[in-house]
Amino acid sequence: MSGYGHEGDERTFAALPPTQGGAFTRTWWGRAWLKALEDTALDGRQLKAGRRQARAGAVGAVSVRPGRITAVVKDRDGTAYRSDVLVRELSEEEWERLLDLAVDSAGHIAALLDREMPPHLVEDAAAAGLDLLPGIGDLDPECGCEAWDHCPHTSALCYQVARLLDEDPFVLLLMRGRGERTLLNQLQARSASRAARGGRGTDDTREAEDAEGVGGMPGVSAEEAYAAEFLLPPLPDPPVVPDTPGRSPSLDTETEPAPGIDPAALEFLASDASDRAHRILLEALGGGTSGALMAGGVGAGGTSGAGGGSWAAAAPLTVAQDAVRLASDSPAPWLASRLTSGSGRTRAEMDLATRAWRFGGSAALAVLEEEWTPDTEALMWAGARLSEAWEDDERPVLRRAGARWTVVGAETQLRLGEDGRWWPYLKSGARWSPAGPPDRDPATALATALAAGPTGAGG
Repeated sequence: MSGYGHEGDERTFAALPPTQGGAFTRTWWGRAWLKALEDTALDGRQLKAGRRQARAGAVGAVSVRPGRITAVVKDRDGTAYRSDVLVRELSEEEWERLLDLAVDSAGHIAALLDREMPPHLVEDAAAAGLDLLPGIGDLDPECGCEAWDHCPHTSALCYQVARLLDEDPFVLLLMRGRGERTLLNQLQARSASRAARGGRGTDDTREAEDAEGVGGMPGVSAEEAYAAEFLLPPLPDPPVVPDTPGRSPSLDTETEPAPGIDPAALEFLASDASDRAHRILLEALGGGTSGALMAGGVGAGGTSGAGGGSWAAAAPLTVAQDAVRLASDSPAPWLASRLTSGSGRTRAEMDLATRAWRFGGSAALAVLEEEWTPDTEALMWAGARLSEAWEDDERPVLRRAGARWTVVGAETQLRLGEDGRWWPYLKSGARWSPAGPPDRDPATALATALAAGPTGAGG
């Protein structure tokens, strides 16, 4: 027997209970091992005697390591014998070929790295001249009963291996010279190396690989995907979205908090995180945009439905922006006060900011607090659209300054956001306040502001 095993690649399996009636094994791997064992047996009588002993539970704990399986097997009279079966290990060259075969097949490496043994691996290995299942001469017996060939004890041990394969098919590769951990580490390293080189490393195989996929990435043939269908479990049903967000844990305990830690504030942030997670889950599982999201409640890094764009696609919020988001949900007065001071705003400025947020999230907040200069083409189009929307004697007179168009003689204004949408504004006291959601058409947005009138800013 060759000695290519790796230190630590050894497993011991507890003795299995007797099995009476029915099939001896229940999986493809167990049945494949038994078929190979029975097809290559030189003495059918010893094999049958071993099967009876294995069924009766005569085989004790089984130790499996590269090139050898070992167990104590008892006769009916209680006499115990140490039985070993030496297994032909794959040579280093054979292991190299097997690893290459696995990495070359997207289906094989995906299954192996997911700790599954695809049955097609046996057929593909055989086609490459590698026999994973035992053949004639692969199993060499050694028993304390001093039989010169397979005896009922070593035969019982071989039968018990079939039941071990039912539980873990990687036992087969361990007997052939590689434990699961060693094998997976080598597969991961080889796969990463292959990916770093952009595919197979030789000129002879690169042309074939390019034909398999797009952009140098290996693909899976339709034949292989179809053949592997029966091996793959069905996708699970998506989880049911709970009706309400989860409750945040209470941090009101007898233990004094560490200096600088505010338990009430942490509870508030935990509840906010739970709310955001619930909204994201609703979107991700096809529930659409929740009502709370459309109302302007969003997570850090997102905008509301009115603000346009999905949660995941938006840019991260600044601390000052996130303070407005949190304050827009009307928290307790002490929290609102902390958020206001923490954002660097006055109470009046925070009131305007939260009003804008409720209309359109971070995009609306930027329109309220930032100024920018649109390009000439956008301004010309807006002017033409506003001109044609009213009759000559009814058209409001507009005075433009940057991205803001103010109606002369009225407390009404249009503001253009950098995303191309127009926002209606009304003057409330000395400040301009958002009067409604945005519109792509400046004339529609202006009509909204004019209809809102002087009272629109306070609603």
